Amino acid sequence: MGSELADFSFVLWGGLDSVFFMSIDVKLLGEICKAPGAPGFEIKIRELVLKELKGLCDEVRVDQMGNVIALKKGKSNKKKSMAAAHMDEIGFIVSHIDDKGFVRFNPLGGFDPKTLTAQRVIIHGKKDVVGVMGCKPIHIMTPEERGKKIELGDFYIDTGLTKKQLEKIIEVGSPITRERELIELGDCVNVKSLDNRVSVFILIEALRAIKKSRKKPAYDFYAAFTVQEEVGIRGANVSALEVQPDFGFGLDTTLACDVPGVAAQNRITELGEGAAIKIMDSSTICDYRMVKFMKKTADAKKIKWQPEVLPAGGTDTAGLQRMVPGGSIAGAISIPTRYIHQSIEMAHTKDIENCIKLLAACVCEVDKGDWKL
Repeated sequence: MGSELADFSFVLWGGLDSVFFMSIDVKLLGEICKAPGAPGFEIKIRELVLKELKGLCDEVRVDQMGNVIALKKGKSNKKKSMAAAHMDEIGFIVSHIDDKGFVRFNPLGGFDPKTLTAQRVIIHGKKDVVGVMGCKPIHIMTPEERGKKIELGDFYIDTGLTKKQLEKIIEVGSPITRERELIELGDCVNVKSLDNRVSVFILIEALRAIKKSRKKPAYDFYAAFTVQEEVGIRGANVSALEVQPDFGFGLDTTLACDVPGVAAQNRITELGEGAAIKIMDSSTICDYRMVKFMKKTADAKKIKWQPEVLPAGGTDTAGLQRMVPGGSIAGAISIPTRYIHQSIEMAHTKDIENCIKLLAACVCEVDKGDWKL
């Protein structure tokens, strides 16, 4: 068993990988998803990432924006590869506390307001304060109000505390995140902030798999855990400018609209159908050479995959591709996810497994790609 575990092909994609290598560490995934980290306030999730990276990389540093950049030295340092997974989650920020203690807020990232009614949130101040999202009760709405689309500004947060009590703990500018534990539903995980904590998990686990394999990446590999993606891909831009990779791998969730009422051509991806290889989204057209390389690698390693064409939404891939002099050869591995940017999100554990396998394979074999224009 020991010699087999040292063989990369066995650990990641050999005939017994479904028995040994995966199932995923659901407990760790739950911890990563639970850690608070609204855009600009990624302190707790960064602490957890740094803890998990111990012993997995040759160098780890944190830049002035708060991006974590970990280096795993490769067989060659003539080129650089880089993967980016953003640590931040959609959240809110306190903008006002009224005389009765009700908290008003601004969004940090995009939300579907209809999913917020009666949801619990946590306001992070001198200590955490749990509150509930409230709005005008339907029982006392006029017919006109009932027919009106609910807006984010219609909501407030009720903590059960007075203004005087609250002002001792929180203030204008305190960040707010959702309150949701991970549960397993069949072969799926259901929890807040899979966007994009599942990619944080995948990047850590890919590094762990590479270490267990006793192999090295083809080139020096930079694993970037970025900040402020949900408000404009800001951390990825900064980290890509610093690293200047030749090859870029974005890691993020993508829509899985495989639910009732959605036509087949609009599903984007489906749960359980494998890692999604991005072709394009609204911020990136992935390099056709990278798309071809990913497909070829997945097929060779018998890693289940599906194509992704996302009509709306962008990822750190754009930063990896553009913020390098002359550009980089960039693509993305996406995790099919239902209910993105809602109170809870859902992904299939086998898709997560396949994303780990595909990322590790690509990083270790990127020197075998055909990169001629």
